[in-house]
Amino acid sequence: MPDKKSAEDAAARKGRQERVKADIAEDASESTLALNPIMGGLPPADAFKAWNKMALAMTTRPDVVARQWLDFAADFTNIIAGTSETAPEKKDRRFADPAWQKSPMNKALMQSYLSWQKAVANTVDNLALSDRDAARARLVSQIFTDAVAPSNNIWTNPTALKTLIDTGGQSAIEGMKHFFEDMTKNGGLPSSVDASKFKVGENIATSPGTVVFRNEVLELIHYTATTDKVYERPFVLVPPQINKYYSVDLSDEKSIVKFLTSQGIQVWCVSWRNPTPAQRDWTLATYIEALDEAVEAAMEITGTKSVNMMGSCSGGITLSAYAAWIAAQDRSDKIEALILAVCVLNTQAESDSDFGALVTPETVMVAKQASATLGVLDGQEMAKMFAWMRPNDLIWNYWVNNYLLGNKPPAFDVLYWNADTTRLPAGLHADFLDLIFTNPFMNPGTLSLNGKSIDMTKVKHPTMVVAGTTDHITPWTAVYETARIFGEDTEFILSNSGHLQSLLNPPGNPKAWYVKGKAKAESPDAWVDTAEKHEGSWWTDWAPFLHKHSGKQVAPPKNPGSKNNPPLGPAPGTYIFD
Repeated sequence: MPDKKSAEDAAARKGRQERVKADIAEDASESTLALNPIMGGLPPADAFKAWNKMALAMTTRPDVVARQWLDFAADFTNIIAGTSETAPEKKDRRFADPAWQKSPMNKALMQSYLSWQKAVANTVDNLALSDRDAARARLVSQIFTDAVAPSNNIWTNPTALKTLIDTGGQSAIEGMKHFFEDMTKNGGLPSSVDASKFKVGENIATSPGTVVFRNEVLELIHYTATTDKVYERPFVLVPPQINKYYSVDLSDEKSIVKFLTSQGIQVWCVSWRNPTPAQRDWTLATYIEALDEAVEAAMEITGTKSVNMMGSCSGGITLSAYAAWIAAQDRSDKIEALILAVCVLNTQAESDSDFGALVTPETVMVAKQASATLGVLDGQEMAKMFAWMRPNDLIWNYWVNNYLLGNKPPAFDVLYWNADTTRLPAGLHADFLDLIFTNPFMNPGTLSLNGKSIDMTKVKHPTMVVAGTTDHITPWTAVYETARIFGEDTEFILSNSGHLQSLLNPPGNPKAWYVKGKAKAESPDAWVDTAEKHEGSWWTDWAPFLHKHSGKQVAPPKNPGSKNNPPLGPAPGTYIFD
């Protein structure tokens, strides 16, 4: 029988591990990137070039290097003396264990590392580099300094070392098992989620509904009404093509589908097919035509003459192109209102960021050639590249959890969805990449789809645009430019949190807040000065917006589909499993 102390030690160890896993899930869910096929990463060859340029810049500015390292030496002296005030940022969970503070040796190690990392970052920031080279230098230096953090080594991480001792080495054995599994099954990166805990259609993507339309490119799901009356106008969700659609239908408490159906909205969602090399020639025009067929089906089934639509990230790009395409044919009346979420249309606004500065004509050409050779852009390969853009959040925290502590990765629905990537056909990938330099949503006439010129000045719909405060993939300042494209009456909402979590911010979330206002100000900073902050979920503004533009209330349909578009099977459909 285990003694009382052993039981207490086991309980304390389990508590520490649970806290670690909870912290990892929280940090990682904030950092899910929900892949953006327009902005790429930094190829290895370019990383070497960035190192070379950084090294050359250091030789031309020895004063900068000397100043930073003198500062580091001074701080190191204080660290040894125990008087340094160097401390990790509040959100830096690498050093959250109290052992980093209680032990003088651990504290000195942590402070020395943080001081050195700061010296490296300051050196890079003060070198005479162009904006693009500076962005690359920041990335490669950050990757290096993050990799050598003492928290990533079992012998210098006090949490891992204590776990190793407490478990009699079992944590190391489990860690090695996880390591070899990831080497063979996860492409060499630590697993971000315990995928065994989820099954699409059983505990995620569970909202009842019916596939009522299918073509080669997409399925259209009509979700079952949950109210006695519904608004007659369909609301069609257009998800990104690089991720599966069910981010809108995860757990019950943060399911967009369940929330909207509870508000009497008739929710319809596109589920894109996962293409293979056989579909390499599918282009943006292919997707636009397929989307138009889905819209026609929704209108035919409901007997309405228009729909409301929402698109997020690259789905928002596709929806915007569709809106301009039907406007070019004098068919704008097919859409009543638009909602765009975490979507950047002005690619120049995005390329001005550190992330966008990594994209060059050379990297775009290489990316095009790679997908053209394979026929598709593989979402898993893209996920690896994006993970190295934020390695502490998307690599090293799992390294510590999975390998050093021997834990399984967290079972979190958002992370499962984030890992469930799809492919892009080479044609669509090339079209998305071309947007970087043609910037067609800002330059009318530079993009033509099936013979119709795209001109956003002809797109006139009531519009709401949503962004996330800490979104690193589509920065909110760039998303604000999207709102400006649709006019000064556009409602712009800035929701707290990151790329996906800013959208999955339901009522009842105690941490939720948002800022809203018309997109009248010329700059994002000026908009902030006039916008109004609200506590709670932005969904409470979203529902009234949709009610206003959804027509009259009617009895819900007795049966899904219609004679011309009969039901094809239950949600979540078949394409989601490809």
